[in-house]
Amino acid sequence: MGTLLLLLTAACTPADVTGGSTDGPAIVSLNPCLDAILVEVAAPGQVMALSHYSRDPGSSSIPQDIAAGFAITGGTAEEIIALAPDLVLASSFIAPATRSALEDAGLRVETFGSPRSVNESIAQVREVAALAGREQAGEALVDAITQASAHVSDGRAITTLLWQPGEIVAGEATLVAEMLRSRNLASHAAAMGLAQADFVALETVLAHPPELLLVAGDSAGQRHPLLARLTQTRVEQLPSRLLFCGGPTVIDLAQRLDDVRAGLRP
Repeated sequence: MGTLLLLLTAACTPADVTGGSTDGPAIVSLNPCLDAILVEVAAPGQVMALSHYSRDPGSSSIPQDIAAGFAITGGTAEEIIALAPDLVLASSFIAPATRSALEDAGLRVETFGSPRSVNESIAQVREVAALAGREQAGEALVDAITQASAHVSDGRAITTLLWQPGEIVAGEATLVAEMLRSRNLASHAAAMGLAQADFVALETVLAHPPELLLVAGDSAGQRHPLLARLTQTRVEQLPSRLLFCGGPTVIDLAQRLDDVRAGLRP
């Protein structure tokens, strides 16, 4: 009992002293993408803890001032069992041993993959909201995502290279690629015959420059001063946190792409 008490105390912050909400199941999330959905749709007090990733600006999908208002866990089975939530939301890549331990303790575990399209993201939001008993809040978020992801018909196509962490590119069957297309930002990677996770060296970018280079990584090549010499290329930063999640992240990604697009010549 002493060990469980210590774990529970370590997981808690002053924001969760009231415990779970009476408006739905008490929830622990182990994934930053699911964290972002939960903080939008859950009732006050319903979220017992978010993933520790949401307290790290490099991996969080929610603002740090919001993340600070929630308890977190390190993702261990012992911590989660001590909290005794009604529901645990996790990535489909959760360690099998962790999932088994949680389920053996009588906890319900629901897992989710990474959405590859806006429609998959919307479906994920609705599923999380339904599990939380917060369908109406889920539909409000869906409406915002639908509006943000709507296709922009004005403006010419801009050849665009999204240079992700690790100096790789996104495939065409990804959520971020769909959002680029919605802003009429044409894939320079696809035009060069590149596919999901293909490596693009600095030399390749310099030899075959796009009109717009979106840099979402921080490697030496992606910070190289030679990029500033690409006089026909607009170089813009894209936070890596906008690349891999759906939910509210779609709205933030749309806003960033709109800002970039507005700065390009007609």
